[in-house]
Amino acid sequence: MTSATTSTADRLAIVTGASSGVGLWTTKSLIDRGWTVVMACRDVAKAQRALNELKLDRSAAAIILTLDLEDLESVKVFVEVFRGLQRPLSALVINAAVYKPLLKEPERSPQGYELSMATNHLGHFLLARLLLQDLQASPHQDKRLITLGTVTANSKELGGKIPIPAPADLGDLSGFAAGFLTPISMANGKPFKPGKAYKDSKLCNMITSLELHRRFHSSTGICFSSLYPGCVADTPLFRNSLPAFQRIFPWFQKNLTGGYVSQPLAGERVAQVVADAQFKASGAHWSWGNRQRKDGREFQQELSDKATDPATALRMWELSSQLVGLPA
Repeated sequence: MTSATTSTADRLAIVTGASSGVGLWTTKSLIDRGWTVVMACRDVAKAQRALNELKLDRSAAAIILTLDLEDLESVKVFVEVFRGLQRPLSALVINAAVYKPLLKEPERSPQGYELSMATNHLGHFLLARLLLQDLQASPHQDKRLITLGTVTANSKELGGKIPIPAPADLGDLSGFAAGFLTPISMANGKPFKPGKAYKDSKLCNMITSLELHRRFHSSTGICFSSLYPGCVADTPLFRNSLPAFQRIFPWFQKNLTGGYVSQPLAGERVAQVVADAQFKASGAHWSWGNRQRKDGREFQQELSDKATDPATALRMWELSSQLVGLPA
């Protein structure tokens, strides 16, 4: 499935975390479709090297802009720089993430928030809120905001039920309500668990996608959806894990669970959700049957009650807005 929904001559997508892994391969798949991609990356030189290695160094097709999602001020600057390009925005892809499972103590963003929640959720939350007006103003009818979710934050699937270190659960959001500054490091206000902090931040991503759908789809026509392309077990996301884990985990996913997908296949699946007609369903969470297989068929995966509860979403939206300095 490589055909886009309409002419791609002036289609432009922003992809966060596009210098490596799924974001890079999403960039390649979109460029192969004729799209222009703004690669929103913390390390511009790394992004340029990645383009060169994939022979994607085409100035008209790839634009690299600096974005450090852990820093809310960097997000604001990125939006202004992007607007300076004076290009209509057809799609925003929420992809970048940080995962540091070996931390003993939380790291902090420039605003003082726990780093994984700051980077994975709050930075993206601000980015999405600010760019909504750009998506809405686009002359294209088909406009999409696509979020990368994870099976580990969806308790409707086996991977989301694993109790190590703990399942994703925002609790009563007391950490958000307390301001998320030292000594608070978790959404539920409880002691720091780095693996759970990552899961919680990804749960926030999926909740945000659904809340955006509830609030804005009918009035703007923007399609808000999320996806889990399969377990990309050799992605740079795991670079901060134990070396033994980095060796064993891909083998485990390939040979025992059947959940493994390659970075190129995952990038192609993200590009499909961004560009192809059969994925134009707002409020959906996409997954694939026979996840390892290139010809695996897409389907809409059910999300957990924790992800779909409107009261939790409303509370998270209001508190996240306060933390990033926006009205609810």
